[in-house]
Amino acid sequence: MFYDVDGPIQEFSWGKFVIAGKEHSKSYDAKKGVGKDIRLIGIEVTKWSERKGHMLSNDMITEVFDQDIEILIIGLGASGALVCPASVQNYIRQHGIKELILLNTPEACKKYNKLYKSGSKVAMLAHGTC
Repeated sequence: MFYDVDGPIQEFSWGKFVIAGKEHSKSYDAKKGVGKDIRLIGIEVTKWSERKGHMLSNDMITEVFDQDIEILIIGLGASGALVCPASVQNYIRQHGIKELILLNTPEACKKYNKLYKSGSKVAMLAHGTC
């Protein structure tokens, strides 16, 4: 679905991200990183465990505020099944994120790499399936 040898996101396929040489996949264990739903700031990957279901709510948007982030990308899933209502988009902007970008996860990975390489202060929350 997505491949970029120059990363930091080097690969995305159903339920699997490769970021800075480390795999994060749906079959979570110590060798498979943080799992299939990720939070990415710079090249630091953490588990986005707050995401439940396919309708985002304010309480699912975590650990991206107060991080000196200007742009937040939300990867809506491989086929875009995740919904980010206008109320959640407003909540994000009210908490200091200047720009919000909503894309299917493969396109979100591409956009993240481009912004990261340009020096932008960017973070991503990404759903790795659906």
